[in-house]
Amino acid sequence: MKRKKKLFGRIGPIHLIVGFVALVLMLGVYIVGWRSPVSDGVTFRVDNGAAVSAVAARLRAANLIESPDVFKAVVMIQGGKIQTGTYDIPPRASAFRIARMMARGDVASTLVVIPEGLTIRQIKNLLLDTAALTGPVECDVADRPVCNLHDGDVFPDTYRVARGMNRLAVLELMRRKMVSIQDSWNATGGRAPAPLKTWNDVITLASIVQKETPRASEMPIVASVYLNRLKQKMRLQADPTVVYAITGGLGDMQGRPLLRDHLKTDSPYNTYTNHGLPPAPIANVGRNAIAAVLDPADTNYLFFVADGQGGHKFSGTYAEHQKNHADWRAIKKFRNAQSKSVNR
Repeated sequence: MKRKKKLFGRIGPIHLIVGFVALVLMLGVYIVGWRSPVSDGVTFRVDNGAAVSAVAARLRAANLIESPDVFKAVVMIQGGKIQTGTYDIPPRASAFRIARMMARGDVASTLVVIPEGLTIRQIKNLLLDTAALTGPVECDVADRPVCNLHDGDVFPDTYRVARGMNRLAVLELMRRKMVSIQDSWNATGGRAPAPLKTWNDVITLASIVQKETPRASEMPIVASVYLNRLKQKMRLQADPTVVYAITGGLGDMQGRPLLRDHLKTDSPYNTYTNHGLPPAPIANVGRNAIAAVLDPADTNYLFFVADGQGGHKFSGTYAEHQKNHADWRAIKKFRNAQSKSVNR
């Protein structure tokens, strides 16, 4: 009992005052750290190599935090570094929250949607039109794979990336995704249906299938048509290859019709004048088109033509194909007549 009194007796007025001051300071830090001057959401950019103290000063000058010291202290607790990027600071965000966001790299993101069937030129134009990205789509020095992209090298998909991300970095993400798909194919034996042999063969035919139909359910049938024609040494006669040739690799007629004279275009990509596959893909392809080529439908079809409803009619003989073609011409004639009647 006497020992307890002795220990208690050591706590004098000085100790109580020091404890009280410490408590007040901690409470003050807590209040300043959690109180937020941010009334509206705001975007804030942290540049590469920016010092924590400089960012804290900028935040204070922008009236986003009240105490640079509190901000720096929280960053120090979180590891002492902040991440480069663009941040969406929400209303009523505290200094604690802002510091954690920047220490963890919780940067603002954006979705980049790359449709299947676009060419490299079209994808680059799309990225240039995406305001949330930065930088060029071409390299100053062509010393990296992303600087030498060809059609079939990237994988179309929806990519969630940091807002302000460099456009070349997005292209590199797409390139690596396609490399990983090719690696998976190689790891399973690298087998392809005859007469295809290489990955380039697979992606080249997949690019034609991708351009011929948007319907995933039709792709294995379209793939079977072209594989059957290759086996029988028939020309593929695929219109998208002609479009690719006459547009210099853009892959888009931009409203112009494909005419019969176009089918005579002198190009290794023209499958009306050349046997076999084009030398390389004519577009960038998705999983469905690749899967369709690697696992085509088992058919005897050699021809197909549009059915007027977004799909195609398939046939195994030229006579049947001619009938289907006549049906398609009748549909187009009827639609043209309707259009003229509406426009009068």
